[in-house]
Amino acid sequence: MADVSRLPGPNADFWDWQLQGACRGEDPNAFFHPEGERGTAREERAKQAKRICHRCPVLDECATHALAAREPYGVWGGMSEEDREAIYRRKQTAAREANALAVASTTLIIRAS
Repeated sequence: MADVSRLPGPNADFWDWQLQGACRGEDPNAFFHPEGERGTAREERAKQAKRICHRCPVLDECATHALAAREPYGVWGGMSEEDREAIYRRKQTAAREANALAVASTTLIIRAS
């Protein structure tokens, strides 16, 4: 489930970009996999959805929303669930590495004092 605490709220100004989406009027099943879909069928469905996304005028807004809200299902902003998870993992790894570097730098400064 999406983390609704990260959603911008009920103000329509935050959601108007969705009215411009290339996905409007498309079959939602192209963007959200049915239960149990795996392998080639799932990959092909996601590729079809991404093709629609890549011609979308609000691709950036959609991708930003999907990452900020941590949308758990479907293709959003040209990214599948797996694509978004890979981004989250990279961000976590980068944050851990930055934290480790900060701790190491602080330790060196303290020892040098």
